[in-house]
Amino acid sequence: MTAQQLKNSILQMAVQGKLVPQDPGDEPASVLLQRIKAEKQELIKTGKIKKDKKSSEIFRGATHNLPYAFCEQIGKEIRDISDELPFEIPDSWEWVRLGSICEIARGGSPRPIKQFLTDDPNGINWIKIGDSDKGGKYINETKEKIIPEGMSKSRFVHRGDFLLTNSMSFGRPYILNVDGCIHDGWLVLSGYQTAYDKDFLYYLLASSFAYYQFCEVVSGAVVKNLNSDKVACALFPLPPINEQHRIVAKIEELLPYIERYGKAEEHLTAINTTFPEALKKSILQEAVQGKLVPQDPDDEPASVLLERIRAEKQVLIKAGKIRKDKHESAIITRDKIPYEIIDGKERCLADEVPFEIPDSWCWCRLSNVSIIQEGAGIRTYQYRTSGTQILTVTNILEGSVDMKKATKYIATEEYLDKYQHLTLNIGDIVSSCSGASWGKTAIWDYGDTVMLNTSTLRLRFFNDTAYNMYLYWLTKTPLFKNQLIAQLSGMQPNFGYSHYSKVLIPLPPLAEQHRIVAKIEEIMPMIERLTQR
Repeated sequence: MTAQQLKNSILQMAVQGKLVPQDPGDEPASVLLQRIKAEKQELIKTGKIKKDKKSSEIFRGATHNLPYAFCEQIGKEIRDISDELPFEIPDSWEWVRLGSICEIARGGSPRPIKQFLTDDPNGINWIKIGDSDKGGKYINETKEKIIPEGMSKSRFVHRGDFLLTNSMSFGRPYILNVDGCIHDGWLVLSGYQTAYDKDFLYYLLASSFAYYQFCEVVSGAVVKNLNSDKVACALFPLPPINEQHRIVAKIEELLPYIERYGKAEEHLTAINTTFPEALKKSILQEAVQGKLVPQDPDDEPASVLLERIRAEKQVLIKAGKIRKDKHESAIITRDKIPYEIIDGKERCLADEVPFEIPDSWCWCRLSNVSIIQEGAGIRTYQYRTSGTQILTVTNILEGSVDMKKATKYIATEEYLDKYQHLTLNIGDIVSSCSGASWGKTAIWDYGDTVMLNTSTLRLRFFNDTAYNMYLYWLTKTPLFKNQLIAQLSGMQPNFGYSHYSKVLIPLPPLAEQHRIVAKIEEIMPMIERLTQR
């Protein structure tokens, strides 16, 4: 149960008479109603208020030779309303129409409102929805004021009156701590003091019981509106006034506990929300440090694997299939310390490597084990409605590619002439490398011919030399992403070959790469299930 559900439950108990025990010494609500009726008759006689011919009186039917049930009299008509009542109430309580025990009216707006606003500190408070706090109880001040002439086109309200929002988030109650004028987005409830304790009425109007009643009568297809007549017809329980005081005291005794419960719930929700993601990062960190699965002394060391990759690269360079990188580095390990050799010059990487790795592993640059290819900058005028599909950043999701969103094409003859080297093969890693979605990576597993566009990048690996799934998971780690961020020169992320090629990665033996991926793919679904609870 959430804190809000707990609060709703307590308020529901309060409005049903189940929160505090009844006291037989309390004056029954029926006597209170008779007193309110007598006061109204006196005000009508003196001409202070007009008689409402549609006003209703609710009573228990046994007093009018009817079955023991609640009945309502409007004019000369008496009808049984027992079927309308949502729950039973104690014998000392009564049901009332809200409009029978208080005045309900709608606000009004002088228009155009800008002509009536004033900076004069002595102006009349102009009470707006924005002056309320979400979940708050009172309206204590206003941000704007209007000139006195605006009063005749609006409605003046007083400290202690209730305001109800009548559209959008309709039915939310607030108690006024200021006098002022209200616009037509408010309903005002006044003159309730004889029947209801102010705080009890607030909790009554704030209850889910009141809200669901209002939900049944709001009008409007898009913007819901709650008018004064519908609120006046709402049925509410009326307890003895002394019991109202006891109910309020009990609610306010319990509210601090609900608040503490709510904070604990928020803390737990935050943990539940962040824990799975933190656990994923922890698992991947263990994986790239060689701590997720045990090493096997029979595995071919990664240093031998790197030599094989270099040999394969040379074959591809001689065949003209890839270009030679004149400044490509080679990383060697001497006494467990990695050194990088570029253009015959050697430098120590001890300060750059973030952690120790197993002896059978080695450090290398991403460009040492993959062919990195940036997408082409296809111009708008080159786009076609058919031809060869173009992969853009919008197609790359976190962990997958959605080609249903691929709406850009290039003429196939232009692709064959200029851009064939940008084709994707199954097993390539694709990455978005600029903009808000940078760093999203996925394995390409579509068979159709698709080419890379700007802001995308492809990582391709050599056969039987590096396992693409290991490097795919490595791209998800802070180790990988933080190295890219460290190279960022501007405010906006915009990465390419020069940035990706420099990323320093820990490379395990090929057999261990497979074991690591198998363990990750065993664990990740379990973590995903945590987020679905």
